[in-house]
Amino acid sequence: MKKYILAVDAGTTSVRGIVLDSNLKAVSSAQYEVRQIFPKPAWVEEDPEEIYEKQLKAITKAITSGGVNPDEIMAMGITNQRETTVVWNRHTGKSVFNAIVWQCRRTSQLCEELEIKGFGEMISAKTGLRLDAYFSATKIKWILDNVKGAREAAENGDLLFGTVDTWLLWKLTGGKVHATDMTNASRTMLFNIHTLKWDEELLELFGIPASMMPEVKASGTLYGIADVAGVKIPVAGIAGDQQAALFGQCCWYPGEMKNTYGTGCFLLANTGNVPVKSTNGLVTTIAATLEGEEAQYALEGSVFTGGAIVKWLRDSLGVIKNASETEEIAEKAGSSKGLYIVPALAGLGAPYWDMDARGSLFGITGATGRAEIVRAALESIAYQTDDLVQSIAGDMGQRPLTLKVDGGAAANKFLLRFQADISCVKVAKPANNEATALGAAFLAGLTAGMWQTRRDVAVKVAAEREFVPSMSEAERAKLTSGWKEAVRACREFKP
Repeated sequence: MKKYILAVDAGTTSVRGIVLDSNLKAVSSAQYEVRQIFPKPAWVEEDPEEIYEKQLKAITKAITSGGVNPDEIMAMGITNQRETTVVWNRHTGKSVFNAIVWQCRRTSQLCEELEIKGFGEMISAKTGLRLDAYFSATKIKWILDNVKGAREAAENGDLLFGTVDTWLLWKLTGGKVHATDMTNASRTMLFNIHTLKWDEELLELFGIPASMMPEVKASGTLYGIADVAGVKIPVAGIAGDQQAALFGQCCWYPGEMKNTYGTGCFLLANTGNVPVKSTNGLVTTIAATLEGEEAQYALEGSVFTGGAIVKWLRDSLGVIKNASETEEIAEKAGSSKGLYIVPALAGLGAPYWDMDARGSLFGITGATGRAEIVRAALESIAYQTDDLVQSIAGDMGQRPLTLKVDGGAAANKFLLRFQADISCVKVAKPANNEATALGAAFLAGLTAGMWQTRRDVAVKVAAEREFVPSMSEAERAKLTSGWKEAVRACREFKP
């Protein structure tokens, strides 16, 4: 009897395998860190072979440690860090260069040059995205232009491109399937979100042969058969991590939104079957759907440095030993005493899109200590998220009432309470915080028949705790005014 779904979660700094039963209980899981490589300031890479090997190890361990019979796994769903770019040889299966991670800013100058030439509006109209180094197109071009022999090999049809989902799918199926889903395709800056096809004009602009591009399918559909330790498991769902989380939070109707507090923060709001063009610094993207359904869209705002600022506190500043202690430290501080941290460790994302901004601390006094720095770091995550909430409100013409949250930092009660206060919204945290993995599992399970309807899934998802705003409007206005001034000063500082 088929009674399990395997969720494959290939995150930015770690990969996981999670086996879930039909009631969404995690039977077993395994997780391994993936090493990041920093060749130059603001350049970020990873080893594609390590990503695959660690992911396969996580899958295998999750199955064996839980005592699960692999034959009882109905299907596999894959979710992944988006935009990260892998180029490999279709004949050898070897990558020609390290994976260029979504955080990498090496192509910022190219983006600026294309913007000056007037291509920004055309790209936005076709893809819903801003012309930015964040997305995959300029990363592919950089590899073809800078890796010896790569462009010639690409022109000869020998190279393949994929985001991490495509790379894992290709490897897990023994090189038989080169495909992606619409959510990941929509993050490449090469996919036309209106025609739902790779755009020939954009491929030509970036000098990318069409032969490199994967087949694009619905998020919930049968992709192929993976071979895991000699066991055949259907891959029945793929979605980029943030669209997977939107699906996993059951945000299936216009106006519903979620925020994932991960390495970065990613807020998505469902806009239904209509792509809404943002006038407030957001991007338009495609939401996850099942095969045969009409395409759905979402507005998205991306914060480049979210939970990564806590990692900075631990690894670079050395003021904490682990992330879990920040909640108590922040609470005991009472306030940040006028300290603001603008965590632009890799530039500022939405709604500012300032590639050159660098992290800054403002308001340091003699009263500033470890506790205030820790609290200001957590508050910076909420302030950046609030910028996105306000942008969503502006684009959709209505103030959101509820923000569903997930991700590692969503375990921090101080952060969620401050988020509710500063954004003046109810913050709802689900009982199962693994919305990204759940989204992948939902897509695979609905496709394979574990659940028959979306309603069957929705009844299994419930809020564990809700945080309601209690801050006065005057205090909220004072704090957000200080934040905006800090951001303005940060952006003006150009070393």
